[in-house]
Amino acid sequence: MAKLLSKDFKKRVLVTTVPPIAYLLLKLLFFTCKKKLCFKGKRDIDKPAVIAFWHGELVMAILGYIEFRKGVEIDSMISDHSDGEMIARVIKLFGGGVVRGSSTKGGIKALKGAFKTLELKRDLGITPDGPKGPRHSVAEGIVLIARKKGVPVVTINCKPSSYWQFDSWDRFVLPKPFSTLNLYIGEPLYLDKNISVEEAQKIIQERLLENAV
Repeated sequence: MAKLLSKDFKKRVLVTTVPPIAYLLLKLLFFTCKKKLCFKGKRDIDKPAVIAFWHGELVMAILGYIEFRKGVEIDSMISDHSDGEMIARVIKLFGGGVVRGSSTKGGIKALKGAFKTLELKRDLGITPDGPKGPRHSVAEGIVLIARKKGVPVVTINCKPSSYWQFDSWDRFVLPKPFSTLNLYIGEPLYLDKNISVEEAQKIIQERLLENAV
C-alpha cells in the first residue's frame, strides 16, 4: 500500500509541476524561433476545421496553428492516458481547450466531444497517429468526424531548420533555439462521401507526409 501511495503521489507531483515548466520553456523556445508560414491554397477557412498534425510534431504544430489561425479557438483531442493529462494541461496554459479520449480509450466520449467542439464553431486538433501509433498512420476517426460535420481537414507540418529528435515511438521533434520553423499549411480538404474511409485515410496520410520530418 505504501508503495502504491508513493507511486500515485509521484504522479500527482509530476502532473502538477511539469506542465507550467514545460509551458514557460516552450513559450521561450517559440519566441526565439523565426516562423515561416507556407500555404498550399487559400489562407482563410470559412468554417471550423479538423486540424491534423503528426504526434511527433504535436507541440510546435499547435504553436504554429496559433500563429496561423489567429482569432479562432481550438480544442485538441488528447488521450485519457496518464501522459495525456500533462499534455492537456500544457495546451490549456496556451489558451486551447481539450477533448479527452482517443481511438484506443474513451472513443465514444471523444467523438461526442469532437462533435460538440465543431458545433460551437471551434477548430478540432487531431493527431491521427496518436496516442500510440503506429507512427505516421491515420486512424479512421478523423475521417468519420470530418464527414459527419461536413468540415474540411487542414494538415499542418512543422519542419524546423534545426532540431532534436527523440528515440520515442513517434520520433518526437523539438526545434533548437533560434531555428526557423517552416510551418506548412495544407489546402482545406473536403472528404467526398463517395470514396471509402480507407481512401480518405490514405489522402490525409499523403498530405501529412509531404512535409513530415
